[in-house]
Amino acid sequence: MKTILITGATSGIGKALAMLCASKQYKVIACGRNLKALKELGKHQNITPLQFDVASKQQVDEALKNISVDIAVLNAGVCEYVDVEEFNADMFKRVFDVNFMGTVHCVAALLNSPSSVQQIVIIDSLARLLPFTRSQAYGASKAALHYLSKSLQVDLAPKNILLQSASPGFVETPLTDKNDFEMPMKISVDEAVRALLAGIEQRRTSIYFPKKFSLILRILNLLPSSLKFRISSKMKHKQDEQ
Repeated sequence: MKTILITGATSGIGKALAMLCASKQYKVIACGRNLKALKELGKHQNITPLQFDVASKQQVDEALKNISVDIAVLNAGVCEYVDVEEFNADMFKRVFDVNFMGTVHCVAALLNSPSSVQQIVIIDSLARLLPFTRSQAYGASKAALHYLSKSLQVDLAPKNILLQSASPGFVETPLTDKNDFEMPMKISVDEAVRALLAGIEQRRTSIYFPKKFSLILRILNLLPSSLKFRISSKMKHKQDEQ
């Protein structure tokens, strides 16, 4: 039975992935800040809750110092949208502290512990592919995660540690429930985690879902910057009219 550690496991993709993995006889270590939600998860067979805040290096180091896992899915993340009329540097720091530094804290703890980790999966986002309106903090943090993933993939390969990046599109979760704009080709969280786990088990270095939406965005990302600017500007105009 393989052990899989999942951060951000108290809601959304993390929670659904924890439940799916437990049903498939993985030993799941479900991590998060919400103690009540963790206790509920801990009632399920094959799930062990572990409370810590990824933004706190001290908490991460303490929680993971003696951990032994085969697979680590670093999924914890937050999203806040930018208002350029009230540009707030503190908000960028909040987003990066969780999304980027939180992942870095976990990678460091896993690599510096006696852990036998064989696969590390870093969850970024398809949002990194286009300059979406109001997404400067979230998109930048996810772009940074993607670069981190691909760079680590090179340096961890000689150690026989597989580094995988996963780039979801719009997924029906409490995080996206707060969005007040159109979310094309949104998929259910169950569809998302089935695609994610399939990619993990198939050891794909780049995991994208949903397939059609990710293909469209990856093609758009190949366009000249001027065209991407025009596309994103039209999307902004459409959102402003809603």
